[in-house]
Amino acid sequence: MALALSGGGDSMALLRIAAAWARASGRRLLAITVDHRLNPDSRDWSRRCEAAARASGADWIERRWEGAKPSTGLPAAARRARHGLIAEAAREAGAKVVLFAHTVDDIAEGDWMRERGTTLGRLREWSPSPAWPEGRGLMLLRPMLGEGREALRAVLREAGEDWIEDPGNAAFGRGRARAALSPLPGGEGLRLAERSDASSAERVRGPVRPGEGLAPQPFAQERRQAVVRSIPLPLGEGFVVDRSTTSAALAAALLCASGNETPPRGDRLQALAGRLASGEDFIATLVGARIEALGESVIVGREAGEMRRRPVPDVALQAGVSVVWDGRYEITGREPGWTAAAALGRLNALSKADRAIGNAVPAWARAALPVLIRDGGGAPVLAWRKAEVRTLGPRRLSLAQWESSGETTQESDLAGTIHGETPPPDLF
Repeated sequence: MALALSGGGDSMALLRIAAAWARASGRRLLAITVDHRLNPDSRDWSRRCEAAARASGADWIERRWEGAKPSTGLPAAARRARHGLIAEAAREAGAKVVLFAHTVDDIAEGDWMRERGTTLGRLREWSPSPAWPEGRGLMLLRPMLGEGREALRAVLREAGEDWIEDPGNAAFGRGRARAALSPLPGGEGLRLAERSDASSAERVRGPVRPGEGLAPQPFAQERRQAVVRSIPLPLGEGFVVDRSTTSAALAAALLCASGNETPPRGDRLQALAGRLASGEDFIATLVGARIEALGESVIVGREAGEMRRRPVPDVALQAGVSVVWDGRYEITGREPGWTAAAALGRLNALSKADRAIGNAVPAWARAALPVLIRDGGGAPVLAWRKAEVRTLGPRRLSLAQWESSGETTQESDLAGTIHGETPPPDLF
């Protein structure tokens, strides 16, 4: 089990609780700290995190956000980097679940920020890692969403433990939300223990810009709403979906089919969902995915033409080492000397047997299949011939579906095989 440890009061309290559980359960606990390199004291903060983790009996590892930082959108960029670094460290350690210390106060602050136009996703107790492809197959567990921030700090004070307060938080949206939601004189304002509802705009400090809607959150649907009824195609080239799927569910299918991580713009997504619901026959593209709607059949897959505009880098394989190609396939070489590439421009060079397999794939999707090219030359082969290939879309979509429906909260379920991850055994 892994745990995200920033050194703040929430994560220090979670460390204390999770470490006690790990000792009683005989489980290894790995605390992961990310140094964003944004504060001159960050190295000292990491050392404090390490000391706290090791004192609790947990293992500890640090990851650093290296490189130049953006001049705008810093909180979102830092959040993406943090999730990616935590996911990489957790996967390397063999964890399938990462604990995060979000509280009821984080939910209220997120509500406040979304009411003012942010596209920040909603917090769920059990949800897939938002990092892609670093977080593939990884789930996040937030066990303290029913607890208040101040109550957790009270536990730490009673135990004689301290925590880190990052002054940089006050400069961004989260800090403004925290200030706006603090108790105000005369009962004005929304207290931290409250949840926002339809009338919260009248009870919190700060104007809400009229007419601003929320962008769809493809991996954060309402409970009991299936993300999408999907049938994976044999070689992972896409999914068959329903015309009646919701906009957010459609966004999830588009991302899983294309291997992309950036959701589509809300207006374009709504227009696409409307065309599907109307029964119109059409072909369209969005976020690197192709949508082919003919009659009752709707296929969502990778748009090979996008690869001409934005070529997918070739990836050299090493024996026994897994790599992700195009955000859609995890390829593990059986021997060195092969490079994974797109079939685009190489279909005619495939063997007769490989072309026959490819012919079972929709014509527009064939060029987006992965092939392997032998170092030093030779004809390409479908990647499944010389490597272990796992299609990532079906599991990614299934994890999102589990989150929305509450179908599983069991760590053991994450190890099972998902339909569509591997091709039918008689194909190769």
